[in-house]
This record gives sequence, C-alpha cells and structure tokens, in this order.
Amino acid sequence: MTTTALKETVHGDGPPGAAAREPRRRTGRIRRVGLPYLLLLPALLLELLVHLVPMVIGIVMSFKELTQFYIRDWGTAPWSGFGNYRVSVDFDAPVGEALLHSFFVTVGFTLLSVALCWLIGTTAAVFMQDTFRGRGLLRALFLVPYALPVYAAVITWVFMFQHDNGLVNHVLHDQLHLTGKPSFWLIGDNSFYALLVVHVWKGWPFAFLIVMAGLQNIPRELYEAAALDGAGMWQQIRRITLPSLRPVNQVLVLVLFLWTFNDFNTPYVLFGKAAPEAADLISVHIYQASFVTWNFGTGSAMSVLLLMFLLVVTGVYLLLTSRGRKAADV
Repeated sequence: MTTTALKETVHGDGPPGAAAREPRRRTGRIRRVGLPYLLLLPALLLELLVHLVPMVIGIVMSFKELTQFYIRDWGTAPWSGFGNYRVSVDFDAPVGEALLHSFFVTVGFTLLSVALCWLIGTTAAVFMQDTFRGRGLLRALFLVPYALPVYAAVITWVFMFQHDNGLVNHVLHDQLHLTGKPSFWLIGDNSFYALLVVHVWKGWPFAFLIVMAGLQNIPRELYEAAALDGAGMWQQIRRITLPSLRPVNQVLVLVLFLWTFNDFNTPYVLFGKAAPEAADLISVHIYQASFVTWNFGTGSAMSVLLLMFLLVVTGVYLLLTSRGRKAADV
C-alpha cells in the first residue's frame, strides 16, 4: 500500500510521461499563437516608420511658426498654437480663400473622375464577360494605362496637349475641325478638362480590374435563368449584375475617392509646381504653400485639415454603406 502511494506521488494520476508532455504542448501552442504576430512585426514597424512617425511630426509642425528661418533646426521654431489653422480657415483672407477655391476644385474633379472611372470600368468589365476571339489580348490592353509608370504616362500626355504640335489639337482642329483654333490645354480653364482626361485614362483600368474580379463570383446560372424568363441584357445588368456587385462597388468607390482626392503625381507632372487656377488641386496647393512659400507650419495645418476631412468622409461613408447592407439583409 505504501508502494502504491509512492508511485502515485511520483507519476501522478495520469499516464506515465503526461507531465513531461504538457509543457511541450503548451510551448507549441504559444508558438502557433504568437507566430502570426511575429511575422507581422516587421510590417508594423515599417508602417510605423513610413506613415505614423511622419504623420505625428506633421501634426506637431502644424502648431509651430515654421518658416524658412527655422528650417535648419525646426525644433526651435516658436509655437503658434492654432494660429496656422486660423489662417487656413479664414476664408475672407487670401490664404483661406485660395484654400477654399482649391477645395471646391478638388471636390468637383474627384466626383467627376470617380464617376467616369467607375462607369467606364464597369461597362468594359461587363462586356468583357462574353467569350470572343481576342478577349485576352483586349483585357491586357485595357490594363496598360494602369500598369504604366505615372511619370512616363503623364509626360506623354504633356506632349499630346501641346498647343502647336500636339496630337490633341491636330485631331480636334486640323482633322475633325471641331475647334475654330488650336486650344491651350495646359493653361486656363481647359487645364481642368486636360487633368480630368488624364486621370480618368489612368484610373479606369483599376475599376475595370476590380469589377471584373467581382463578376467572377456571380453564378452564370442566374443569367441563364433570367434569359429563360425573357429578361434582356439591361434587365440582367440592373437586376443581377449591379446588386451582386454592391459590396465590390462600395469598396471600389471609396478607394477611388481617396486616391483621387489625394492625387499629387498627375497634376504635378502635368503642370509643374504652379498649377493653373482651374486645376489647382488641394494636394498641389498644399505643396505650394509648404515648399514654394516656405511656410511649413501653414502647409502642415492644411494637411491636417485635409486628413480630418477625409477621415470624416470615410467614416460617414462606411456608416451609410453598413446600414444599407443591414437593410438589404433584412
């Protein structure tokens, strides 16, 4: 009896070796749970260095009177509090009035560009669902504008928009005779339309790619059943395609809006540092306020205001779309 109690004390109530396997099992569980976080750690650190740290520095700079006199050591610039923000939102003063004008130009440009990119991309994706000879080649050609580097693509458009020897004026004026005289596309009011054309040409293949991927998840049986019931092409698009693409379109529109509203490369390469008044997007305007006038404090305040606006718009959009999804599910 004493021997039995001693064995139970040594080996425990479980089978032999269970106590030794338990720490190994716990260690393996910790490794499985912690491995994903360990793999994400480099990306999180890089995100911290590339985005969050400059964002915090920009917010701090917006509260400083940071001009060209303090560039060598910007930490010694005096604090201005909300002075830079008051200057930016004072719409009766030249700085605030110019910022408000740039904001309205950017809003109009963004709405038109997003609508056209979505419309062209969705139309092309729907018609590319039918099988025909050369469909693969045509799909590849549609993606060329999106695959080209921004600078190479936009510089090509700069040459095409030239007043004297540009392709656009040659076609519209010399061949089609749609204009009375060659137009200036990179200055004046026409600069807005030139910027819109370039941005839509560059952005619609992304919408085409996303919508085309979303169409792959719609069962073909739905279209076949609708065709048997006598539904035409437009009825199938309105009753099947668009409702099925609603989750895809909700994300696509938001991404296009954010990309377009923040776009800097296209107007900068197209017009240079001084964009025309008709095409004065807010991204270029903030660049001019910071690096042309050397007032980094005011430029940082404008950037923070832009960030707050985009956060509010994104939050409202996500709230409305989530309510729409819940209502549709009910």
